[in-house]
Amino acid sequence: MRRKDKEIEDKELIEVILRRASICRIALSENDVPYIVPLCFGHKDNFLYFHSAKEGRKIDMIRKNNNVCFEIEIDTELVAAENPCNCSMKYYSIIGFGKAFLIEDTEEKREALDIIAEHYSGKSSSEFPETALHNVTVIKVKIETMTGKKSGY
Repeated sequence: MRRKDKEIEDKELIEVILRRASICRIALSENDVPYIVPLCFGHKDNFLYFHSAKEGRKIDMIRKNNNVCFEIEIDTELVAAENPCNCSMKYYSIIGFGKAFLIEDTEEKREALDIIAEHYSGKSSSEFPETALHNVTVIKVKIETMTGKKSGY
């Protein structure tokens, strides 16, 4: 990280950012063409989980190249100044890299969906109808590296 003064080294603060964030963007690449998509997510241990339709561009891309980058931010706020060149932003953010896998096992899929549901509702609810489990794809990202950054706080 270029700006070491903005680096978040506190692992608990990184966990707070992961818990509080509502969107995670994952970046994929195919034939040197980048693609980024915002997704609802869940986090547990050293994994991120996303639910998805069974077909689509991101699924096709993961099957060809499972290297991903992800980005999360919270508490973003413009710090205005009279001169636009002096404006800045306040934020907490995370950038990470990992490997994406498509979960096929029904029980693992159920557990992953429960992690996602708990992220947004605060409650566990592993009662997913079999049709829902059959009609959804769950993406599991093994986090390889992750760094946090803050500005203005």
